[in-house]
Amino acid sequence: MKTILTSIFVLTFICVTNLFAVGEADDDGFVLIFNGRDLTDWEGIPGGWKVSDGCIVGESTPEKPCNRSHYLYWTKKEPDNFHLKLTFRLQGNGNSGIQFRSEKRPDWDTYGYQADVDASLQWTGCLFHHKRGAVVKRGFDNSVDPDGNVHSKQFADPEELIKFYKPGDWNDYEIIADGSVITLLINGKMMCRVNDKHPTESAKSGIIALQMHQGPPMKIEFKNIRFKELNKSK
Repeated sequence: MKTILTSIFVLTFICVTNLFAVGEADDDGFVLIFNGRDLTDWEGIPGGWKVSDGCIVGESTPEKPCNRSHYLYWTKKEPDNFHLKLTFRLQGNGNSGIQFRSEKRPDWDTYGYQADVDASLQWTGCLFHHKRGAVVKRGFDNSVDPDGNVHSKQFADPEELIKFYKPGDWNDYEIIADGSVITLLINGKMMCRVNDKHPTESAKSGIIALQMHQGPPMKIEFKNIRFKELNKSK
């Protein structure tokens, strides 16, 4: 009986270890960059983030409000061309997002592109920038020329696209940054795209980070964070 229990324990340990293996590419070339157990390879404001039930969690409560937005940085790379996939859940009347090709700023802040999500659904599926605001909104395929002029083309009704998002539930977010072209998808549906050649504010590489937004009580969870580097665009 003792031998059987030992064998079960060993098999269980192996399964759990494989489940949380980090750094091994899957069949599609994606690498898990969050181990599901702790914040190894991630760095943020002390006490501002935790890991629970295999998820990275940021939360604001009446007892412990978030009075200043802050970010959790992925510390391994500052990638240029990549495809990022993750699953997230936003609960409460809040706002969050995934920062990429961005700069670190003091006090756990950032500057740059953000794949946005918010409870009001105004910004969900939009590409936000700290200085420029909306680089491209949901339902639009924009191009920004080297003089900074924006050329906008609508490819879908924003109100129809938001129906693919499940408020308060788990959703999949994808960011594809390939050269100057950035594409955002939610639950497999393209939300927006931009060919950004802005002379001063477009970015070719930078950090990836998760946002905890200041404001009313809310909870943001991230899991299944997978990353694949893409070949450099010509």
